[in-house]
Amino acid sequence: MKKEDIISSGLLEMYAIGSTTPEESAMVHQAFINWPDIKDEVAAMEETVENYALINAAPFSPNVKDKLFTELNLTQLPPITLQSEEEIAPVVSISKYKKITTIAAASIALLIGSAILNIVYFNKYSEVKNQYAQREGEVAKIKQDEEEEKAAINIVRSKYSLPLKMKADLAPKDVDAKIYWLTNTGEVYIDPSNLPNAPKGMQYQLWAIVDGKAIDGGLIKSGNHELLKLQKMKTFGKAQAFAVTLEVEGGVEASKEKPYVIVSL
Repeated sequence: MKKEDIISSGLLEMYAIGSTTPEESAMVHQAFINWPDIKDEVAAMEETVENYALINAAPFSPNVKDKLFTELNLTQLPPITLQSEEEIAPVVSISKYKKITTIAAASIALLIGSAILNIVYFNKYSEVKNQYAQREGEVAKIKQDEEEEKAAINIVRSKYSLPLKMKADLAPKDVDAKIYWLTNTGEVYIDPSNLPNAPKGMQYQLWAIVDGKAIDGGLIKSGNHELLKLQKMKTFGKAQAFAVTLEVEGGVEASKEKPYVIVSL
């Protein structure tokens, strides 16, 4: 059995109160040998349970006295008289004291057992809660991806969308990118899925050619799944062309590089 299985099984908690079978106890002892830190964990657990029992010990009910007297066949405490040491005799037989001890021991065992179960179930609850939170995060990510995909489809299908395929300049001929320019709003989106990943320390940057000047259109995310999504760039009311250059990571204010891909309107 693996260390994680021992810890999550509840076997250590049951061992702490002596409720394991000989076979289970042997497994715990072997775990102590394999992983000494587990023995420290069990010791800390026993201390926690003991403190829990002391803090949460319930006061005896007023009916306890009557029940004990009935158990011991007594109606009241016997009178105390001074006697010589030889004359002193036990008021209650040893067997009856054993009954009281047994009752008290059983009560303590039940209290400790309850505390152990609380710890076990709390740990299980925490584990399930963490798994649920992880699943919620995964579902939220799926929903976000779906919303982004729907938005991209709406952009591509919009009657105002003007698709512009950027031709390779410095790039190999089979490398390209596509611009979607919404003529009613001036919004610009780029599909860089056919651009190769930028080298380490480098990043693609979009430029709009407006009145003969190159205006920064924003940095293009590159790498992994991000290349498969439309990316919103800066908005332009008018432009004569768009170009993509390969710049140092973080981009530049004015490019000195030749366009990687370019398209003219």
